[in-house]
Amino acid sequence: MAPLNRRAFTRLSAFALAATRLPSLAQSPGSDQKPVGYAAIGLGTISDIFMRACAKSKTAKITALVTGHPETKGKHYAGLYGIPESSIYTFDRIRDDKSVDAVYVGLPNSMHREYTVRGAQAGKHVLCEKPMAISSAECREMIAACRDAHIKLMIGYRVHYEPTHLVARQIVQSGGLGQLQSFEGSFGFDAKPNQWRLTRKYGGGGSLMDVGIYPLNEIRWLTGEEPNAFTAVASTSDHTSGRFAEVEQTIHWTMKLPSGVSATLASSYGENMPGLLRIHGKDGSMEITNAYSYQGVHLASTGGKLHVNTTSQGDDTMHFQIEAEHFANCIRTGTNPGTPGEEGLKDLLAIEAIYKAAGTPIA
Repeated sequence: MAPLNRRAFTRLSAFALAATRLPSLAQSPGSDQKPVGYAAIGLGTISDIFMRACAKSKTAKITALVTGHPETKGKHYAGLYGIPESSIYTFDRIRDDKSVDAVYVGLPNSMHREYTVRGAQAGKHVLCEKPMAISSAECREMIAACRDAHIKLMIGYRVHYEPTHLVARQIVQSGGLGQLQSFEGSFGFDAKPNQWRLTRKYGGGGSLMDVGIYPLNEIRWLTGEEPNAFTAVASTSDHTSGRFAEVEQTIHWTMKLPSGVSATLASSYGENMPGLLRIHGKDGSMEITNAYSYQGVHLASTGGKLHVNTTSQGDDTMHFQIEAEHFANCIRTGTNPGTPGEEGLKDLLAIEAIYKAAGTPIA
């Protein structure tokens, strides 16, 4: 990329704001085609957001619901989105449903492998939430199953499609901060008891799998480098609530990239850590705050010759609409998604290395 001057920098910032206000964020050529049909597998919180996002889209539509609660959750969402009750079912019927082009896997982490493989075997493209799986071995199984079935696999890294993060990447990769030096990042929340994510069976690990993966993945994406050295400390200070009997409360880690750039990161299920990523270069720095929330991502620069101060304006469905439409367009045009299964595999390899450095087994 050409070096980023002040005019180009301003233009990119304006793009970030404008893109969040578009009614349909990733229209494909021939938008008069019927929408790509998704079956939502699992009707929890994240699937609820994904379904609301598709309801706003002209290229993506929820056409079926796969749930173990057809009389309650199934009928509720079918009524909201005009889905016939005949399209509320268990997974076995999905192969014959011609209204379903792809499945959205919004289940607990340990179920991602099973339903991705089953989706591939049913001939449906798969958009799977992150983390892709609970081990790198499972990731490889998923990639192989989709490859063998000749279907597309995309992992739900919504940050890769969010306009403000795209501006940050353009600035980094164009040299707008000068030579990169280091990163700082964190993300965490105070998890309520009795959640599946606090169990090793369903979560596969602690906060690193769920929220720590955000800064880890973004650094890999911004730099195009794979970390090759790690240190880590996993800790638990809450010994009374019982929440952390199976997974760590907090984990801090460092990682080094082949170029020599370093990162200091943290995630937690025991304290509120609003999403943050600081990016330090030789000529200036940038800070992304509210970085991994569903709305209000803020990007600001300090030092150097270029300056930006911008906030995404979309609602909590905006990221999900972009990624749903991106995958729909890939299915229509036969192109590969921006975040394929190989992207998820690389994160799991790094996560396994971090847990190994911390002396904490995974899965």
